[in-house]
Amino acid sequence: MNVPGDLRYTSEHEWVAVRSSDVVRVGITDYAQDALGDVVFVELPDLGAHVTSGEMFGEVESTKSVSEIYAPLAGTVSAVNDQLVENPALLNDDPYGEGWICEVRLEGADATELMVSLLDASGYQALIEG
Repeated sequence: MNVPGDLRYTSEHEWVAVRSSDVVRVGITDYAQDALGDVVFVELPDLGAHVTSGEMFGEVESTKSVSEIYAPLAGTVSAVNDQLVENPALLNDDPYGEGWICEVRLEGADATELMVSLLDASGYQALIEG
């Protein structure tokens, strides 16, 4: 499985990348997309929606199952990847690139400070190898 070293991860298989001091980009991991199989539908969070860390803010439907997407950090959805509406397979093809889900503007803290609460690549690798 591909686990990029420059990202942070949740135990629910989302990845997080710092975009600026108060914005992070969120997606699902290579492990998650592989476990799901062929993705056929993505329910994106609403632009401008307030999200709470650990709460569901979207869904991914595959030929095998439906899986919830959880907010890794609290904030406001500042961008969504509309390409996923027309081409949900981007999650399978490029989960860390064109298959990103949304961006979240964080509340009251620097993104770099909040990232320490998430798993680093080695911690996530240990989790999926279980």
